[in-house]
Amino acid sequence: MRGALGGPRVLLRRLREVMAEPVSAQERLDKIVVLIAANMVAEVCSVYVLRVDGTLELYATEGLNRQAVHLTVMRSDEGLVGLVATEASPINLSDAQAHPAFSYRPETGEEIYRSFLGVPILRAGNTLGVLVVQNRARRTYSEEEVEALQTTAMVLAEMIASGELTSLAQPGAEPAVRRPVHVSGAALTDAIALGHVVLHEPRVVITNFIADDVQKELRRLGVAIETLRAELDLMLESGEVAEGGEHRDVLEAYRMFAHDRGWVHKLEEAVLTGLTAEAAVERVQSDTRARMLRQTDPYLRERLHDFDDLAHRLQRQLLGYDHAPARDKLPEHAIIVARSMGPAALLDYDRNRLRGLIIEEGGPNSHVAIVARALGIAAVGEVPNATGLVDPGDGIIVDGVTGDVHVRPTPDMEAAYVERVRLRARRQLQYLSLRDRPSVTKDGQPITLMINAGLPVDLPHIAETGAAGIGLFRTELQFMVAAQFPRTSEQLALYRNVLDAAGGKPVVFRTLDIGGDKVLPYMRNYEEENPALGWRAIRLGLDRPGLLRSQVRAMLRAASGRELRIMFPMVAMVSEFDEAKGLVERELTHLRRHGHRLPERVEVGTMLEVPSLLFQLDELLERTDFLSVGSNDLLQFMFAADRGNARVANRFDPLSVPVLRVFRLIVERANAHGKSVTLCGELASKPIGALALIAVGFRAFSVLPSAVGPVKAMLLDLDAGKVERLVASLMALPLGSASVRDKLTAFAEAEGLTL
Repeated sequence: MRGALGGPRVLLRRLREVMAEPVSAQERLDKIVVLIAANMVAEVCSVYVLRVDGTLELYATEGLNRQAVHLTVMRSDEGLVGLVATEASPINLSDAQAHPAFSYRPETGEEIYRSFLGVPILRAGNTLGVLVVQNRARRTYSEEEVEALQTTAMVLAEMIASGELTSLAQPGAEPAVRRPVHVSGAALTDAIALGHVVLHEPRVVITNFIADDVQKELRRLGVAIETLRAELDLMLESGEVAEGGEHRDVLEAYRMFAHDRGWVHKLEEAVLTGLTAEAAVERVQSDTRARMLRQTDPYLRERLHDFDDLAHRLQRQLLGYDHAPARDKLPEHAIIVARSMGPAALLDYDRNRLRGLIIEEGGPNSHVAIVARALGIAAVGEVPNATGLVDPGDGIIVDGVTGDVHVRPTPDMEAAYVERVRLRARRQLQYLSLRDRPSVTKDGQPITLMINAGLPVDLPHIAETGAAGIGLFRTELQFMVAAQFPRTSEQLALYRNVLDAAGGKPVVFRTLDIGGDKVLPYMRNYEEENPALGWRAIRLGLDRPGLLRSQVRAMLRAASGRELRIMFPMVAMVSEFDEAKGLVERELTHLRRHGHRLPERVEVGTMLEVPSLLFQLDELLERTDFLSVGSNDLLQFMFAADRGNARVANRFDPLSVPVLRVFRLIVERANAHGKSVTLCGELASKPIGALALIAVGFRAFSVLPSAVGPVKAMLLDLDAGKVERLVASLMALPLGSASVRDKLTAFAEAEGLTL
């Protein structure tokens, strides 16, 4: 395309000059539409901006009636302009008035113009407005002209996103880019936070859109693409992925996209319009994201993440950025927003400044959600396009109780949530008043309430909540936050500190539960098709006995003269427990031989989280000192439903008859052998879950520190005998509706229990 001012590259250079001029926002817009119209030999060029109320407002025009600027407002689904905004796709018509969506606005004087080209003004796949050119003569604009207008729209998107146009808007009609946004996801934690956005993998901010030397930019793009391809080839050729599996399929898909000539051609075309290489990647990916977000095919929508990751890598390659931001420099009240995250990545952040987490993936039972709960931060998962809705520094509210997220909240919304936080604080004070009351039901059944912990910051919760001890200390968290493998002396110091903080109350140390999505940055990570069912926990410990022995030795030395409880995770066979217990005996012998003071008493137990143990209970209980039921893994393995997969994680209700039958069986066999049994999964941390567990015979729980108050308040008003009889009658009925949740909720209401 060649226009009056010499084509798109000349236009972009002139736009750069206009963007740098010290003029008002309106003057800048007016100059931009004149430049575009002249360059495209168009008689009309207009800019429509999407407002916070969802309407489109005419912000600038060359060719239409200037008096219509800021007066012409239309619904976002009205007319051809609305159609461009809704579909986020260009519309190119030789006779616009013949189109069924055409809407005539007499104040603009556009009735004399026939041809129409409109393109969406996009940023991160979100529509911010519409850019239009028109001519009297009937003509179809060329592909080059469409491409040039899209490129220009990208520059306008950054102008809108900068907030420069806000000064031109009436109150309540500001540009939508800064509008308050409310989205909902899966509630992950019982907490609420107000803070500011920090992107886990921040978008590359493009500051230079316009190329000085197009051929140089093409060469930069070519080199970056070749480097990206080489990186992917290297990953695929590495020993960790060479043998195949789902992870290899993902990398093969990435490589296919990176070698796709259509994708590369679009990037090159964008550069040829006058963009820098990194701006071209932004342009093409924004268009791709806008299209794929509007797809109904779930497979195509899932591929959006692949394209996002690929474009992100390519931009960082072009600009020489690292693939991860520094995480130790957080603002106060930081809310992390991420597409996906593992628990180790979350633990990298400064916990003194971290207040919340929002992720596009990850359900309530994912490991990152469990760590978020352990840290006591507000978290919401399964939020579509979360990273595309926010900018770094945006004000944001995370409601981990309801799953609501408010981006750039209004003052009224913010005030309402501040009041909610105050009310919750007052309620916590009420729970605090129960701290020293014995944990006994109304009909005299004692219930032991302990807490889950894993970091030194958790230790004060023992005294704060009045908990009976620590029923699950996750030792892997120390390893996950360390830059290198913790020395035995460091482990010894932590375990001694934990026992000191407990003040004689019992502490159950779970040996390392790493593997799956809990990886250590300094250990080789073996890719597996089904990591939850793979080489993790006790399997890794028995295969690497030096690792397990050093940890057990540190525990034994830390507990000198005191009681010690050690628990092994992910045991699937009695023989595995025997082997692990034998290792403890050998370490005791070693310490005795070298004159170390031994613990006063050592109890060795196991997590019951693999269904195979249900058929070895009697043999296991003859050997173990105690059992702890890990309901999170046990339920995911029972139902073959990955707790990190949003599509199936909530498909089965844990308060269902099959689950309660399993729990009752465990309690009955433990009682028959005279062994204690505790449930330390997430289920017990909700009052309704604890109610169901009491009904099938559990009398000991290890819960989140924040759950001690609500669970205790419920059980103090509970007649345990009544709920036992109710659930026993429900479990005797044909399955029909397997869940007993509704019946338990009705029971609680009738009994005046707070759930």
